[in-house]
Amino acid sequence: MVICLIGTNTISFSGDVDFSSLEKYGDLRLYPSLTAEETIARCSDADVLLVNKTDLSEKVIASLPRLKYIGLYSTGYNNVDLAACKKRGIVVSNTPDYSTDAVAQHAVALLLAGAGSLVDYVCSVERGDWQRCSGFSYYDYPMVEVKGKTLGIFGYGSIGKRVAEIGAALGMRVIVCTRTRRPGCPFPYVDKETLFSQSDFLSLHCPQTPETQGLIDARALAKTKRTAILINTARGGLIDESALAAALNENRIAGAYLDVVSEEPVRTDNPLLKAKNCRLTPHVAWQPLETRLRLHKRVEEHLAAFLSGSPRDVVGV
Repeated sequence: MVICLIGTNTISFSGDVDFSSLEKYGDLRLYPSLTAEETIARCSDADVLLVNKTDLSEKVIASLPRLKYIGLYSTGYNNVDLAACKKRGIVVSNTPDYSTDAVAQHAVALLLAGAGSLVDYVCSVERGDWQRCSGFSYYDYPMVEVKGKTLGIFGYGSIGKRVAEIGAALGMRVIVCTRTRRPGCPFPYVDKETLFSQSDFLSLHCPQTPETQGLIDARALAKTKRTAILINTARGGLIDESALAAALNENRIAGAYLDVVSEEPVRTDNPLLKAKNCRLTPHVAWQPLETRLRLHKRVEEHLAAFLSGSPRDVVGV
């Protein structure tokens, strides 16, 4: 059995994740990253693909005649044509919940950075502004206390739930908008319009689907407070980036703190790169070492489960 693991350059940094545990399952081939064309050329005899953000379109899948299983080093699966997989009987397993703590931690870090204009002040000191200051301090950028502010959570899966819990611990008023309203949620459920209009901090935690694509568009931004800060650690496609850039540049929203964009790595012509009060991190929320080690272990467990005839966390069925 041929197993191709694609994306080792993002899953492992300087060899800090050991993939050798997969060798017992078959002929293991490791690739730092592959384009769609390279995947077709190098993995044509693959029975199993283990991938991280690799483009697995209908064309790619049709070109891999032996493929039986795709294991995702990710929770999201919008990079895989599930319809093509279903037609071929290819099992696709994602890896939910591996990054809950790490992504929630990063989302809250972005929230607090926005509340305290942290990036602006750090850059200001690096420019020498503090040395030139006439007093012991200065106030060039706004700061707010998060206690008492409203934190809107869109998507109440494991990460959204954890961010909500941390927000509540900080004394924030938490409101939730989610497709699936589960009993026992300690926070009030609201509709999208209420979420957009009441949130001081709006944090996105839903998958990217046809229904959520472009969720934050001009209409949604027209409903938000001018003082609101948008946080996205989910998927870049949830945001209409041109609409958000325009809203930021016209002071119709106070700021955006984003770990993801629609096309990664970010394109030089992405309007958010030059938008006012937009701060980007390079899709790193999931990358603490503990998180990546947990991710690899679960992908291996899923592969073993598939080979034993009891696949787990199957998507697209």
